[in-house]
Amino acid sequence: MSEYRPVTERLRDYRPVETRPTEMALRQELNRCQDCGIPFCHALGCPLYNLIPEINLEAKSGRWASALGRLLETSPFPEFTGRICPALCEGSCVQGLHEHPVPARLVELEVIERGFELGLVKRAIKSRHLDLSVGVIGAGPAGLAAAYRLSRAGAEVTVYEKDAKAGGFLRYGIPDFKLEKEVIDRRLELMMAEGVKFLCGVEAGLDISERLLWKRHQVLILTIGARRKRDLPIPGRNLIGVSFATDYLAAQNRVNAGEEATIPPDLNAFGRKVVVIGGGDTGSDCVGTAWRQGAVEVSQYEIMPKPPKERALDNPWPQWPRVLRTSSSHEEGGFRRWGVNTLEFTADPKSPERLNGLKAVEVEWLIENGRLIKPVPVPGSEFTKDADLVLLAMGFTGPEPGSLAAAKELKPDHHGRLSPNLYVAGDAASGPSLVVRAISDGLKVAGTVLADFKASKS
Repeated sequence: MSEYRPVTERLRDYRPVETRPTEMALRQELNRCQDCGIPFCHALGCPLYNLIPEINLEAKSGRWASALGRLLETSPFPEFTGRICPALCEGSCVQGLHEHPVPARLVELEVIERGFELGLVKRAIKSRHLDLSVGVIGAGPAGLAAAYRLSRAGAEVTVYEKDAKAGGFLRYGIPDFKLEKEVIDRRLELMMAEGVKFLCGVEAGLDISERLLWKRHQVLILTIGARRKRDLPIPGRNLIGVSFATDYLAAQNRVNAGEEATIPPDLNAFGRKVVVIGGGDTGSDCVGTAWRQGAVEVSQYEIMPKPPKERALDNPWPQWPRVLRTSSSHEEGGFRRWGVNTLEFTADPKSPERLNGLKAVEVEWLIENGRLIKPVPVPGSEFTKDADLVLLAMGFTGPEPGSLAAAKELKPDHHGRLSPNLYVAGDAASGPSLVVRAISDGLKVAGTVLADFKASKS
């Protein structure tokens, strides 16, 4: 059911590539959902435990208000997850046993967008006011989810964000052609109307001291993410033209939003041969962005082996299918290669401080007990590649070193507590993961805060 605008059209802008489904296509998929026997999608697949069959039944009958109500019972920001979630629920869809799964993500997006269009999504009116002030440090998906739940429960919530605008990785790490930033702003306006305060351009522990934070709030929640980038410390790493993927994507997003006038020259793919190192979603986003900037060539290398086109025997349903995925950005062009380890970045003889290529080798993986242990170079497979822009998209290793984060032992208990009245949620607690899991954890930790507050008053 997922359809995209034509490649020749969408490469000229940063507007969303995905289009809304037709009524006929939507109804067909909603009907297929109701043919399921015992659903696994909502319990086994979805971190938020969305009531997918129930939501789809209401939508099938045209009861969009009821469908929206069901959706919002568990999901605070379906307009985000409906656009960017990998849809773990679809991996455990019963219909996916023999054909394509029901596209629950697209149905979710249709439900929330119709909710906005019909005026059904409104600010909540607080029914009570708790004597509880909470400071949330970080305005990414976990922080927004925690603030959402706490505010609606009656707490006074202030969110501190070091970037110029709230949203975290949603705003600065995901291209507009996947998540237009007006969608984030629309939600933030609702949250502010409900009483949540946002202080942006304020880094906790630097622009505001921890002592002052505790003076203002009874509870602090650290939702600082896991943005320390995994580096590639090989010869030539410091050459001009080798950059982190998230710095590259954030630069384009800031220009699109008017926060910056131009892209830094060393983060612009115009007229360049680009190599993206890392085969995940961030790497794919770099591919799409590079084509839009005017790259002449784009390649993507991944050290892991190429996934199979279909489930392997050791990956049965209803496990998440570890199969080859082709994103909308991959459909726009470029070359993908798996089992490649980059050994060195090479310098331009005419400008020794600048990149002009790389050296790499093919690898095969040593496997023990069905697990990939380590990559082993294939003799005689060394090769070189011309490149004047390399983007490192190899994931993250944990929270960024910072004045507040570095001072804390981020080892929470299973409820998200670091110490009395100090909590941590999202990637900062569990390590780099999905937006939907960060949202789920933010809601969970907010629930712990409320339970602890209630216990303290009894």
